[in-house]
Amino acid sequence: MAELIPWSEFESGYAEKFSESMGAPAKPFRMALGALIIKEKLGISDRETVEQIKENPYLQYFIGMSSYSNKPPFEASMMVYFRERINMDYVKKINQKMVLDSLHKTEQTEIETEGNKKKRITKTGRDKK
Repeated sequence: MAELIPWSEFESGYAEKFSESMGAPAKPFRMALGALIIKEKLGISDRETVEQIKENPYLQYFIGMSSYSNKPPFEASMMVYFRERINMDYVKKINQKMVLDSLHKTEQTEIETEGNKKKRITKTGRDKK
């Protein structure tokens, strides 16, 4: 799933919601959205989400951490801010982009498959399977 989400395309829109001069640096978009997805998929609380991420290297990879750490990546209270900043409209845009990308890849694969089939027919005079 990590490869399906266009993380970098939505990072800039997410970053626009922050002031460079006020407060602590924001957590990356991938971390915020990833944590929200984990919470919803597992059906757990904010605190349990942070604990699960802390204990699981696969979940740490999913939220964009480059190496395993047994320390929490953020406080459970940050989940409230993640939800405020990544509203349903933003999630819909992400879903639409994922669907369009998937359709485009499927179309490309079909075009390539059809092109390869035509090449085989041209070379041999018939379709080899």
